[in-house]
Amino acid sequence: MELSLFLSMLGFLWVAAITPGPNNMLLTASGANFGFIRSIPLMIGIMIGMQIVLILVAFGVGGLILLYPSLHLFLKIAGSLYLLWLAWKILTAPYEKLEPGEVPAKTMPFWQGGLLQVINPKAWLMALGAVASFSLVGDAYRGSVIAISFGMLLVNLVAGIAWLGFGSLIGRLLQSPRAWRYFNVAMGLLTAACVLLIWH
Repeated sequence: MELSLFLSMLGFLWVAAITPGPNNMLLTASGANFGFIRSIPLMIGIMIGMQIVLILVAFGVGGLILLYPSLHLFLKIAGSLYLLWLAWKILTAPYEKLEPGEVPAKTMPFWQGGLLQVINPKAWLMALGAVASFSLVGDAYRGSVIAISFGMLLVNLVAGIAWLGFGSLIGRLLQSPRAWRYFNVAMGLLTAACVLLIWH
């Protein structure tokens, strides 16, 4: 893949990765509630989930979504229900004042980030857009998919670190149970509002 095409692809992927959405709301809430380090497994789960979706799209499964609208509808419904469940978990998260070095009772696990990608129609559409726009034909196809995969990994890592850092900073600023409650309600509602993006 030529450098100019790779840089264009990075721009496309960066806009998709850094803008507010389900992944970034989840990372911000996790960073604030559990801290940066303890939220890394969630970020890795999101990144691996995106890679799985990209590979499935690149090797034909994504075409089924275009071929069978009912499958797309199923992804929208499943993704919406899962997002609403995550929003509820964030909204009702109890306040925990942690001492330095103390581990919270329950963090957001690795699998939640990965599962969100597999049933998130926006993730499938992002992968479809990347493969359709930036893959090369013939013998260069596999190499271009590897380049897309690397680009997606890179932008998801940088965007994930940025949103986790933002959440961790917020977590340090919130000093009272009431402030935490307001924050978790706001993040829960914003995560629930991401359902609107699925149906837009």
